[in-house]
Amino acid sequence: MTIIVIVQVFYRYILNHSLFWSEELARTLLVWLTFIGASVAYHRCIHPGIDIFYRRFSRRLKRYARMGVHCASLAFFLLMIWYGSQFAYFVRLQTTPALSIPKWVIFLVIPISGLILALHALAYLSEEFAREGRKP
Repeated sequence: MTIIVIVQVFYRYILNHSLFWSEELARTLLVWLTFIGASVAYHRCIHPGIDIFYRRFSRRLKRYARMGVHCASLAFFLLMIWYGSQFAYFVRLQTTPALSIPKWVIFLVIPISGLILALHALAYLSEEFAREGRKP
């Protein structure tokens, strides 16, 4: 994506000629990178969060808070899968203007990332339930 943007800037400002396809491709790649990057961030637990209250919780309350967050996240991710699939189906006959890529290919990233995120949430929840029987 970075190379495409650099080439686009070079062509536009140095050669005074714009590439008709570069902006659309860069935008599409940005959307895909954003959604896939969100699933990587969730998996590595590096997504932004506010922990001003969480730090003051007891160990047991922290565990319940984590489980609550993962349950709420799972619900949201399932909604992403459902509505993302519906939206990809809704735009299935449309194509992008410059590249003629089917729009469903672009919007398919929403249910795909939702599925990846939901699997991570389920893994975290099962890990919390497995920890329940063990002493910390």
